[in-house]
Amino acid sequence: MSELAALIFDVDGTLADTERDGHRVAFNLAFREAKLDWDWTPELYGELLAVTGGKERIRFYLEKYNTEFKKPGNFDDFVAGLHAAKTSFYTKLMAEGAIPLRPGVERLINEARDAGMRIAIATTTTPENVTALLTYTLGADSIDWFEVIGAGDIVPAKKPAPDIYHYVMEEMNLAPEQCMAFEDSYNGIRSSAQARLTTLVTTNGYTADDDFSGAAIVLDQMGEPDAPFIVQSGEALGYSYVNLDMIRALHKAANA
Repeated sequence: MSELAALIFDVDGTLADTERDGHRVAFNLAFREAKLDWDWTPELYGELLAVTGGKERIRFYLEKYNTEFKKPGNFDDFVAGLHAAKTSFYTKLMAEGAIPLRPGVERLINEARDAGMRIAIATTTTPENVTALLTYTLGADSIDWFEVIGAGDIVPAKKPAPDIYHYVMEEMNLAPEQCMAFEDSYNGIRSSAQARLTTLVTTNGYTADDDFSGAAIVLDQMGEPDAPFIVQSGEALGYSYVNLDMIRALHKAANA
């Protein structure tokens, strides 16, 4: 059996609850700046999350929810411009400290680093969004903690396709059985499972009812020593908060 060598983290919803009060708000600010009367409510945004990728989400919205909008002739540029403005607004929100990391995330990352465990990121969000989140939660030097940051359009097919995980593992020269993935959504677990990765899921308000078939364990959060997680599916193996020993135990059980 291969030893665990790397932890690969999704970003939005996994490291921080960025969707409702981060990305959604930034989209609406971009729409307002462009003098569009679009308003993505929390409920609507939950439905739009069925599609990964910001530019793809805008297209999905117009195809399904705002079909009367007359698309400009330079539609691709129009979508790209809106998305670029949204990224700028999101970065500003992060700089204001609007979105903290989820419980247990910083502790686990620091524990992994102290133990010499390799860490990486596999996400559909843009590299700029990843940089903003890490910089304003863990510090500017935290970008260098992650050996590989697979983000945005670096692969043509986004989650639920497994391509981003394949890219990260190829860059690290690792096999699936040497890695553990961390996800929060249906599209995320589909991606990691197709990449044959043992996966720990932490749910959030948008994903609590998703189908997480294939996950090693599903939790409401990673937890802290004084604030334990709630197990939603799977076996916690006697642990009450996620630490490196628990991750190794889950990985060993899944790859026995």
